[in-house]
Amino acid sequence: MNKPNPASILKQISNYKDKELPPVHLWNPPLCENVEMKIDREGRWFFMNSPIGRERMVKLFSKVLRLDEDGEYYLVTPVEKIRIEVEERPFLIIDYQLIKKGDKQIISFETNTGDIFLLDKDHPINVNINPKTGEPKPYVLVRSNLEGIISRNMYYKLIELAETKKVAGEQILVLKSDNQDLFSSSSKVSKLEILV
Repeated sequence: MNKPNPASILKQISNYKDKELPPVHLWNPPLCENVEMKIDREGRWFFMNSPIGRERMVKLFSKVLRLDEDGEYYLVTPVEKIRIEVEERPFLIIDYQLIKKGDKQIISFETNTGDIFLLDKDHPINVNINPKTGEPKPYVLVRSNLEGIISRNMYYKLIELAETKKVAGEQILVLKSDNQDLFSSSSKVSKLEILV
């Protein structure tokens, strides 16, 4: 097999329409070695230590990204699988929209690769706390088991949208989206979960 390169990978996945996700969970091709790919903390993609500047290429690659049980990320096509180093999470949340429909509030997110999805029980927010600094590090489930980083600035904007409620004697934050409540303990924020 020829050494994989961005063009060969793109050729294999370019038949999928822009919004269509290939069935990467069904593919189990052999691993291709000696290819260096990386997504840094800022959501920038690299091939052999060179930035991938073409937005369309990054969007296509993101469609065939998979996190396997071994804890490694891979780009997967029907004929090859390439390990990709992900510094933190593969997606970066770049925007959110607050949509009002009557008395209903819906929050949608957009990633750096153009994925748009609603904040709901299938896309919960998870907040990890840095044990040394106590700083929150929020993530949201984008699809399957792939998460996106919510910037600190955006996280605090979401907190401003939340209401404080008393549940079981404890003050918690409630963030509503699509008539569902997302809860977070105000004393020690560890997780925002959807309770339906």
